[in-house]
Formats: sequence, C-alpha cells, structure tokens
Amino acid sequence: MDPLQQVADELVESGSELGLQVAVHRDGVPVADVAAGIGPDALVHTYSMGKALTAAVVHVLVHHGAFGYDTPLAALWPAFGQQGKGAVTIRHVLTHSAGVPAVPPQTRPEDLCDWDGMCERLAAAEPWWPAGERTGYHGLAYGFLAGEAVRRAAGAPVSQVLREYVAAPLGLEEELWFGLPPDRHHRLAALVDGFDNAPPDGAPVLAITPRAVLPTAAFGNRPDILAADIPSGGTMTARAAARLYGALLDGSLIPPEQLAEIAAVAVAGTDAVFGNPARWGLGYAIGRPGSDAADSFGMAGAGGSWGWVDLPTRTAVAVVKNRLSPDFATASTIAAMI
Repeated sequence: MDPLQQVADELVESGSELGLQVAVHRDGVPVADVAAGIGPDALVHTYSMGKALTAAVVHVLVHHGAFGYDTPLAALWPAFGQQGKGAVTIRHVLTHSAGVPAVPPQTRPEDLCDWDGMCERLAAAEPWWPAGERTGYHGLAYGFLAGEAVRRAAGAPVSQVLREYVAAPLGLEEELWFGLPPDRHHRLAALVDGFDNAPPDGAPVLAITPRAVLPTAAFGNRPDILAADIPSGGTMTARAAARLYGALLDGSLIPPEQLAEIAAVAVAGTDAVFGNPARWGLGYAIGRPGSDAADSFGMAGAGGSWGWVDLPTRTAVAVVKNRLSPDFATASTIAAMI
C-alpha cells in the first residue's frame, strides 16, 4: 500500500481525523492523490488555506499588468485612503502589514455576505499602525482588502476572477472556489469541531475576529457563508490546491522571476496581533509544517488544513481535512514523509 494512503487510513481509523485528502505534485507531475474518510472529489472549506487562492489571483493580475505590488490600494479603491491609509499598497496587504487586521467588532455572519457593506466599513476603519510599520495577521480583513483590489482592477468579483484567470486555465473550475454555488453544496464534506475552539475573553484572536464569525464548524458549514465571496478562506480539494501551488512552480501561472519575488522573505518580525514570530513572502507564510525553512512557503487554515511548496525539491503539497483541530499535527506528519 502507498505509505501516504496507509497513514491517512490510520489517522481516520484511529479517530484522529474524520476525513482527509493529501495530494503531492513534483515538477508539475501529480505523484500522490490520497483520500480517507471522504472521497477525493469531496470539497472542504479550509478557512485561511484559501488565502493562497486569493494571493494567486493577485499574482496573476500583477503578471497581466492590472496593477503592481507597490500600487497604492487607494489608487484602485479611492475610499480606502480615509483615515490616513493612502500609503497602503498591494504589497502591504499581501504581507499583512497594511495596518487593518480586524473586521468591526459587531460583525455578524450576515455582514460578511454583504461585500459592499464590508468594504465600506474597512475603508472607513482607522488603521492600527501606519502602513508597513509592523506585521500582524489580517484574518477576515485580508480577503476583502485583496479582493476589492482585484474587483476594481478586473471589473468582476474575485470569485469570477479566480475562475477565469486561475481555475479554468488549470482545469480546476469545479475544485477551487470562493462563493461555492448552492448546487455544488452536496459535494461538501461537512466540517466537524474536534476541539473546544471558543477562546477565552481577552484572547488575541478576538481583537480581530468577533465571536460570531470565529472559524468553527457551525460557521464554516453555513450555506450563506459558503455561497458568499469571502476570500479570506476557500473551498477546495487537496489535489486542486497542490495543482495550484505546482502551477506557481512550473510557470503555468506566473514567470520564474515573479515566483522568486513571491517566495522571498518580504517581512519578518513579531506578529502585532498574536505575538508569534512571523515571516511573510508575498501572500504566503514562509515555512512548511514542522519547519520554518526559508526555502518553502504556503498557507495554513484554522482547523489544520495546509498547503505548501518546497522549493529545492520543486514539490507542492496539500493536506485538507474536515475535522477541525487545534494544531497541525496531521500536516506535520505528512510533511515528514515527503
């Protein structure tokens, strides 16, 4: 039996995982596509692992000349320049250094489904710090900042741009999603809480994410949330995520010189929201499960899903799961095998 399949089966049989997909591409060639507990075609909402899709859309638009990394966000979205935010650039958004890490404290799930309303609130927000002064994780806010830049530059919602510029060219129209249409919801592997993910009062996450929109199973299973454009997270299969990362490596989406810029450490320091050491390339965290190696990059999602690239071996990996866990033990186990 394939060792990855054996490990996936054991994780599900032991109860550590409920449903699991693992996909690996090397030099643009799929070398593993494993599933246990759920089918390989099942779609999983992966929370912030979906930021990798948002970043890919931005990079493709930069490649096509729609804007540059140093284009001020307010040049595309004039209202965003309020409250002294005129210096915020696309680069600042990608490196979580724009200074707008939080959505308003009263935000409800229904508010996240109102694209124009969320953008109006973020445009009016007072920044926590001047652009580029520090980095701090922009959770839900990230998707609206990057997504509105995309919408204004491309003249279409970010979900449509994802489909036309990224998913369709890679043959992944049915496997990479923001705004999952209701008629595709039957393909979802429902999220299940695997731990008590209700943080205590005063927890750093609550400074940027109100309790009503924390990444729980109930929130991620809501039909309205799944169907809305909220590109701070995404819905996908592992094989599609691995193919996306592989396309960054093999030149299918962007040229090699752009990959080098994306993969380099752009910002490093202490995260101003959570207090952890942080290193960002352009739209991706530097490192991989179990390692902070500077020759790898990717994005993890609340609950334990993770996709990443290992540059020396030109390997792209995605681990997607539907049981939300407090850590990344499964992703680390998979990473150690590859």
